[in-house]
Amino acid sequence: MMPMLRTILAPNPSPLTGPGTNTFLLGETDIAVIDPGPLIDSHLAAIIKAGAGRIRHILVTHAHRDHSEAAAALSNATGAPISAFGTAEAGRSIIMQSLAEATGGGEGRDRDFTPDHNLRDGDRIEGEGWALTAIHTPGHMGNHLSFLWGDTLICGDIILGWSSTLISPPEGDLLDYFRSLDRIEALHPARLLPAHGDPVDDPAARVAELRAHRRQRSAQILGALTDGPATAAALAQNIYDIPEQLLPAATRNVLAHLIAMTELGVVAPEGSITADAKFAVAR
Repeated sequence: MMPMLRTILAPNPSPLTGPGTNTFLLGETDIAVIDPGPLIDSHLAAIIKAGAGRIRHILVTHAHRDHSEAAAALSNATGAPISAFGTAEAGRSIIMQSLAEATGGGEGRDRDFTPDHNLRDGDRIEGEGWALTAIHTPGHMGNHLSFLWGDTLICGDIILGWSSTLISPPEGDLLDYFRSLDRIEALHPARLLPAHGDPVDDPAARVAELRAHRRQRSAQILGALTDGPATAAALAQNIYDIPEQLLPAATRNVLAHLIAMTELGVVAPEGSITADAKFAVAR
């Protein structure tokens, strides 16, 4: 793909992971593994074989199991420390901290994930012939990091190569997501390497597309609410034209929109914000 960079695709395809998780290996002598992926024996063995005894860093974009689950086993096998923003709860916005119990969620969360080193926005990780800068990009998950390598951004799940990303409270926060899109746009990367799907060779166009998609979705939700109060589940059923097995994920996305629109004063819940609350157009 690029000098010093290799990709190993994990065998975990699904409607939410696309073809599977991309595990990246950067470097030749001091190798960094970015997103070891799910704990699948064949995938772990492929990473170890490709590392050839030279894996020195394990970096995790965020604590969803399809990215972080194999990190501990890979660390045990290689002695390389694990670096990430923090545990699965780290980096949540204030409102999502307050809604952690009320909104449910937790799909795919790696509750056991604990990095050896906590990275912060702007931290550098270096090996022979390469350097990465950690960029905090919450939205899909509060502890989500992207890694800037030259003019290439290894962007985890904040931008996917084949679909829009799931934003499921309390891990996901739509307003954080918009801020992260703005941050990525301001970096002017030449290329994005998502954890799912193909590389993105026109990042500016992809960011604009994703931003427009979310704004259109908010407009659809607001339009549907003119017919009367509704829950996230009812709105998803009304708005989305997708297979039934994907409706739970769509419902979580709609809930993220409703929470963001509540913060902006556009809609209001009937009572407290919960996963099953009815929302109405604000008066």
